[in-house]
Amino acid sequence: MLYLVRYGEIFLKSEWVRRRWERKLVENIRKVLDCRIRRERGRIWVITDDPTAREKLKKVFGVVSFSECYRCKLEDLNEEVLRFCEERMGKARTFAVRVKRVGTHDFTSQQKASELGALILKRFPHLKVDLDDPDFTLYVEIRGEDCYLFSEIVEGVGGIPVGVEGRLVSLFSGGIDSPVATWMMMKRGCEVIPIYFDCSPFTDETTLQRAREVEGILKGYWPDFELRIVEHGSFLKRVKDVLKERGLESYTCVLCKRRMLKVAEEVAKDEGAKGIVTGDSLGQVASQTLDNLMVVEMACDLPVYRPLIGMDKEEVVKLARKIGTFDASAKRVKECGAVPKRPTTKAKLEKVLELEEMLKPI
Repeated sequence: MLYLVRYGEIFLKSEWVRRRWERKLVENIRKVLDCRIRRERGRIWVITDDPTAREKLKKVFGVVSFSECYRCKLEDLNEEVLRFCEERMGKARTFAVRVKRVGTHDFTSQQKASELGALILKRFPHLKVDLDDPDFTLYVEIRGEDCYLFSEIVEGVGGIPVGVEGRLVSLFSGGIDSPVATWMMMKRGCEVIPIYFDCSPFTDETTLQRAREVEGILKGYWPDFELRIVEHGSFLKRVKDVLKERGLESYTCVLCKRRMLKVAEEVAKDEGAKGIVTGDSLGQVASQTLDNLMVVEMACDLPVYRPLIGMDKEEVVKLARKIGTFDASAKRVKECGAVPKRPTTKAKLEKVLELEEMLKPI
């Protein structure tokens, strides 16, 4: 099978950047497909026998669209167009021909489209031309003496190739929000290292199982996506004990999130990552009020990226369904038992720092 792969934003970059990003896109395609690849300006050609190639190419960040093609020589184009239409047209009653040419030829794209349209009408007189909403569209891309015929343009995931923008660390619970936030940053070219904080005994194995299942789904977009597990339960237990003694259990979630950011920052420094991504959405839960987000973010020096910050839950759910993570993320698990009945919505930095001093032996 031969696929014509198209990209979008890459084409707009300077020549040096474009070549680098193209190479990264080719590298990423090879991560998911056993294939041969060749490049021309603005186009990538993928040759593979993998029957799952279509589904795999849909999930490669940077691929805007692709088409399964049939290749022929310009001198054989008329004959091959008729054969192609016989095989692919089915019960279509209307058709259109779209031609794109690259190189020097003695005809324009419109002239060739009209010529091929007349040829098809002669062979299939029951057809009618419909340029607005045809039942069947024949696409012909002519590049020098080579012609590529296809009848379908499959939408890809878009974005830019993973890896061209460096690394991030993600706070990854496996719930609905954090996988979507992680996916969005991968779509913008970031390799993401997901960290799962094991809060046992306040959670149980179902929470980790959910995270593992979502990890597997996101591997379909980026094969190197690999969950890291950090023990967090002992810290939470200590926090609960200290706060209960002082009647300040409402600060549990703020202290918990700050600890997560500190751990993520250490991982980021070890891995050369340039920031931390979270699934925060403004006002969605107590720890995501404007006051608390400010106090939490001050726990680390690295930038904290929140791609969902202005989205409501329905928007996030819609995107999770599109990505394919929703069903796994929505599974019932044991929710964190450390969450207080009335978490603070306006944490004070001075109080937080004072409490963290008491927790320093941890």
